[in-house]
Formats: sequence, C-alpha cells, structure tokens
Amino acid sequence: MNLNLGISFNETIEKQVIANLRAFSPEGKTLSDDKLVKISSKSRILGAVGHTAGLPVFPNVRELANPEFVSQCDATILSRGMFVPLRRGNNRILLAVADPWDYRADDYCSLSYPNDIQLKVVTMASEISAIIEGVSNSSGPSQATLEAVEVDEFAEDNRDFDVTCNYEETIAQLVAGMVADAIKQRASDIHIKTEKTNFQYCFRIDGDLRQRVEMPLKLKDRVDAFLLNMMSLSPEERSKRPGISGRFTALYYGRSVGVRYERHRTYRGYHITMRLLDKTHLEARLGMGTLKFDKETLFQLEAAMAVPSGIIVMSGPTGSGKSTTLNAMLRELNHPEDNILTLENPVEDEIPGVTHCDLRDSSEFKPMISSFMRSDPNVILIGEVRDRESAELAIEAAITGHKVLTTIHTPRASLVIERFQQLGTERWKIAQTLKAACAQRLVKVLCHACRERTDGVSEHDTRLFHLDPSWISRPVYVHRDGGCHECKGTGYIGRSAILEILPISPKVGDELAKGDMTPYELEQRVRRDNKIPSMRESGLKLLAEGKTDLEALRKQLDMTYES
Repeated sequence: MNLNLGISFNETIEKQVIANLRAFSPEGKTLSDDKLVKISSKSRILGAVGHTAGLPVFPNVRELANPEFVSQCDATILSRGMFVPLRRGNNRILLAVADPWDYRADDYCSLSYPNDIQLKVVTMASEISAIIEGVSNSSGPSQATLEAVEVDEFAEDNRDFDVTCNYEETIAQLVAGMVADAIKQRASDIHIKTEKTNFQYCFRIDGDLRQRVEMPLKLKDRVDAFLLNMMSLSPEERSKRPGISGRFTALYYGRSVGVRYERHRTYRGYHITMRLLDKTHLEARLGMGTLKFDKETLFQLEAAMAVPSGIIVMSGPTGSGKSTTLNAMLRELNHPEDNILTLENPVEDEIPGVTHCDLRDSSEFKPMISSFMRSDPNVILIGEVRDRESAELAIEAAITGHKVLTTIHTPRASLVIERFQQLGTERWKIAQTLKAACAQRLVKVLCHACRERTDGVSEHDTRLFHLDPSWISRPVYVHRDGGCHECKGTGYIGRSAILEILPISPKVGDELAKGDMTPYELEQRVRRDNKIPSMRESGLKLLAEGKTDLEALRKQLDMTYES
C-alpha cells in the first residue's frame, strides 16, 4: 500500500502507522485500510507516522530552514536519504526527516556534527525536496557560459542524464543546466526554438510560457545532435523524418524525472518540446489535492467507474490534465483480481500492477488492440482517440464487454458524441456504450503569500461574463503583478483541475441513439436531473473561495457562455 507521502515504509511499520491513523480517525472503525488512507489528508497520515515514531510532526518546515546552513550540506546525500538539517546552534541541530526509521540521517549528522544533539522532526518528502532545491545552484546556464561553449563532440551514452553534475563537455553542461532549472521552477515543458537570427529556449510554468533565454546561433546543431543522442538516434535522423519522438530520464538530486521529447522541422531549423514528467512526489488521487472535485461530480465519476463495461471519455485541450485524471482513475480500479492494460504514446506514469504498452507509431494501433482483446482484460486505457480506426476499436472494445477509458479533443463534454460521429462511428454505438462524457481544464491557483483582496468584479466584467450583479460588491482575490519570492514573481502557485461530467444513463443513451436530443439539450437535462455543476460553475466557486481570479478563469473557460 502507498501512504501517498512520497516514500515507502516496510510492511510492519505500515501496519503500525495505519493502526494509529485508524485510532485517531472518527470513521476508522468501519473502513478498510485502502479506503481509510484514501480519505485521509496527507497531514493526518503524517501525524500517524510521527506518533508511531514518537517524534513531533511539522508539515511545513521551509520557514525553519537556514538556507546558508543547508547550502553547506551535500544535496545528493540529503536527497537520497530524504532528510535535511534545518539549522544549527548551541550544540544542537534541528533535523527534518521523511522516514524516521532511515539510518542515513543519523549517520550523516553523527559524522558531520559529532558533538551536536539531534532534535528530529517528521515532515513531508515534498517539503524536504523543496528546501534542497531552494538552495541548489541550478539557475540555468549564464550568458557567459553559453558564449563560451565550444562546438565540440560529446559522449555517446547519456540516456540517464544527471543534470546536477558538472560536465567537462560544454554542450552537456548547457543542457544539464537548462533541464535542472526547469525542474527547479516546476516547469511542465521546455521549448527550444530556432528562428532566422535567434536560437532560444523557454519554460512553460502553470500553463504559461515564460521569458525566453537567447543562445548563440552556433550552438543550434550541437544541441540538436546532443538531444538526439539522448534517444540513441543519430544526427542524420533529423533530415529523414518530419517529426521525431523519444524520451530519456533526468536525474535531479537523486530523483528520476522522465523527459518526453518531441522534435519537428521548421522553416528555419527545428522546434523541440520536452515535457517533464516529475511524478516522484506526486501521486494524483481522485478527491484529493489537484483533483479535489465537487462532491457530486466525484460521486458521478465513481458511479461511472462502477459500471462493469462501457466507455468513459475525457476531453480537453493538450495540457489540461486528462492523462493525470485517467491515471488516478486507474489507481482506483487497480485491484488484484482485475487485468488492466494500457496503450499509450508514450507511457507517462507507470502504476504497479497495471500492464503499460508503448505505441511506437500509428501502424501498431490495430494489431495492439487486437492483441489486447485476446489478453483477457477487464479494463483497457487507450491514450487518445484521434482517427476513425482508433474510435471504432475503442467502441468495439466497450461493446464486447470491456471497461474502456480514453481521451478525445472536444471543447465541451456534450460534444463527445458528435466528435465520435465525425470520426465515422455510428451514433447508436457510442450512445449505447458511453457511460460518462467528461471535460477538464487546469486553472491557475493564486499564491496565498501575495494574493490581493479587491472589493468586487467590475461592472464591465460582470456584464461581459454574465455574472450575477452581486459579484460587483462581493470581495474577491486577484494575483499581484510581479508576484513574490514564494511564487517566483508570477502571482500563482500550481493549478487546480475543474472537471465537468455528463453521466449517460440507459434512458438518456436510448434517446441519444434515436437522435431525439441535441448536445446542448443533453447538457442541460443531465445537469438538471443530477444537480452536477458545469465547468463555469466550478470555476466561479474557486473564484468565490479566493483560490483563483477572473483572469486565470477566462484563459481556460468560455466565461461568456452562460450555462
């Protein structure tokens, strides 16, 4: 069992932690271990760990850390043992640990500070990582470093690429600094672009592309060749294919970060996108953290997942968190008695007990699905429905009694059926097999350290976005221009998912199959019958709670559409 704290304990300790969690939980007597862990917050689970170890618990220790003192420690050792000495004084050292039973923290302090008394506290693994990363020196390559890079050859084996090492090869050092800085800044993607007279990179953070960093044009071919080498591809491949996909692993202070690589030709050279799949301390769970949906929305999603066969479709643009939500659903469906197979391009998040298959190119799709159907599956995840063949095979799998999860690109959940029809699927097939149509967006969350309170929404915006007049005088929060140190000058920290779900009952499916209902009528009827909020309503709820602002909402949702 995973306690969702970013580390693993042995079975004996895990049982003791769950026993303490059960003792301090009102609902503990009636729930199974898995269900109890699922509904418990990280702070409550951490409290049970501290009680088991007999140590005090501090969920937030960043403010206690002395950056100058922490920077003197070996970051690699701290990351491997998941501990950090916070401060030192009067022959005492305050030590934060994620695993109280890991001997490495005691050994390190005994050797480094033999005369000091250890005062140990338990905290989150994510807190320790944040402290270590906060004092690390990775801030991207400087302009002087970029200018000094020589166009030389490089090593042939860099598939596992430690981006915190110092490399003698200047191209390797340049790319390492770029990737390390992206991970430190919580970027989701790195973009490298070539133009007529410019060669540059930038990061996408919380959904927005940030400031571009210029690189000397002479480095264009060497950076390209180095990254192709990471995927064990020769530089000659760049002239043979219009698009190249691959992946490698970046090692960042002891943790592995998957990097998904995509390159395509452009008029002046190429454009590379590297998606950072940093899952080390993030295991998305339905109803928790980023995926803490509205109660009724979550209930309807769980009801659709409980149906033994049929298809659940998640829609939304690229980068809206569809795959993250589907993987969270797979974790809920992942039972020893079930056989779960996935077909993805590429595999982003491996789940123990689930068989993940990587689709190398589109020609493999049909034979892989045919093989899946002969492999006795209970649940099949298809990464994306993008053409007629994938749509038909997904529906066929659902018709033959399998539970299918997949994604598709539509602006609203109610348009899923129309999209399948456009791809050539007969309306009655999708209407009879569809159990839930979902749409998702990721909305930026305000930084609590610097968000600013305002008296209300302007009359212009109230009218433009069809808001109730009460919003004019209702206090709301907005992001501060320029942000603060905590949010690195953006005004936002992280994003929250907004999910809209339309459950399809047998009665509604029958009407859809006959063509008696338009997508808009479907949306209005299902929402009325089930009291499920739309994405707009969920967004306005976040606005009312002070978690986001109207500027962040309008970038992700059509606020002019009054549902």
